[in-house]
Amino acid sequence: MLYNFGIFIYGILMRIGALFHPKAKKWVNGRKHFWENIPSFQNEQVVWFHCASLGEYEQGKPIMEAWKSEHPNDLILVTFFSPSGYENMKNKSVGDYTCYLPLDTKRNAEKFIAHFNPKAAFFIKYEIWINYLKIAKKNKVKLYSVSASFRKNHRFFKWYGGMFRKALFMFDHIFVQHELSKELLATIGVNEVTVSGDTRYDRVAQRVEEEKENPIIAPWAKDESIFVMGSSWPDDEEIVIPYINDFKINSKVIIAPHEVDRGHIHQIEDRLKVNYQLYTNIQNGEELQRHTQVLILDCIGVLADAYRYGQLAYVGGGFGTGLHNILEPAAFGSPVIFGPIHKKFPEAQEFIDAGIAKSCDENKSFFEAYTFFKNKVGINKTVKDFIESKRGATRIVMETLTNL
Repeated sequence: MLYNFGIFIYGILMRIGALFHPKAKKWVNGRKHFWENIPSFQNEQVVWFHCASLGEYEQGKPIMEAWKSEHPNDLILVTFFSPSGYENMKNKSVGDYTCYLPLDTKRNAEKFIAHFNPKAAFFIKYEIWINYLKIAKKNKVKLYSVSASFRKNHRFFKWYGGMFRKALFMFDHIFVQHELSKELLATIGVNEVTVSGDTRYDRVAQRVEEEKENPIIAPWAKDESIFVMGSSWPDDEEIVIPYINDFKINSKVIIAPHEVDRGHIHQIEDRLKVNYQLYTNIQNGEELQRHTQVLILDCIGVLADAYRYGQLAYVGGGFGTGLHNILEPAAFGSPVIFGPIHKKFPEAQEFIDAGIAKSCDENKSFFEAYTFFKNKVGINKTVKDFIESKRGATRIVMETLTNL
């Protein structure tokens, strides 16, 4: 009852938020007339993949592609919770059908499962929606959690987490990123677990192999040293931009803020004292000048492939909002610098231990890290070798599913 009440209140708050916040408005509007718009899927063998947002989609994509390859007659259903995932992938996802996931009420879950009738469902990383899991289990849907990661302070292991602990037992199998996650699950009696690793390593390696050139960035970056600041927030920019202005970062710079609303872009422009251009202006016909010091990616969907032009990267979110994907730049050989708050992201400590990343907490330590990696001979190959050593999670998942 408490969970259902909480879901009800969440829905009300999102509708109120939609009056003021564009992202909340997309969340609400995207679910309007949901049941009237979905097509019929009678006699289809549906396999459902649910992703919270774009990052989880990228994490699940290798499994979706592998499943599609091994089971070409199955229909792949992809659902998103967040607008940033759905709006980016609605027209280009691996899925045969891609949509929002309605709010996790019992009624929505019953209608959803009855309509799509999936034979299997994959929930990527942290997704635990209790009503959907219950109704799916009741309808004999095979349930899997992929690339899951657990910590001691998760609610599953707290005195008040009984409802969520029970939810974990509904999964037929859980694929976790690390041995510690398996050990933690064993303490509460969840033993249908395989340590597969993180499928994101497979995905970022795929992206490198695609050799997808950006026609705007490629000529500007040719034969140049490029520093990429990706998914930045104001706290990150406050640290890095002074070094750009003082030309202590002796290379061209790509800045890709996490939020690309006009207010944030103007804030970055006000901070910069060097010549810069906006990516959308180039798209609209402005010539990207060869001597331009900073290129601001004031739109979404470009950063992941822009990392291929960098030799060193700073990834934002490590000052409290949540560290963003450090695997993407590393896949192209860039060592990574990020903020001090990264305990929830075990890959960050793995990178630090491997000598391919450094954490900074103030201006001086950022520049020390920058200088260290700029002068480190062979660091780009070391980073690539590390990423290559981490590949293989998709193969483990698919082989385990076959054996199951």
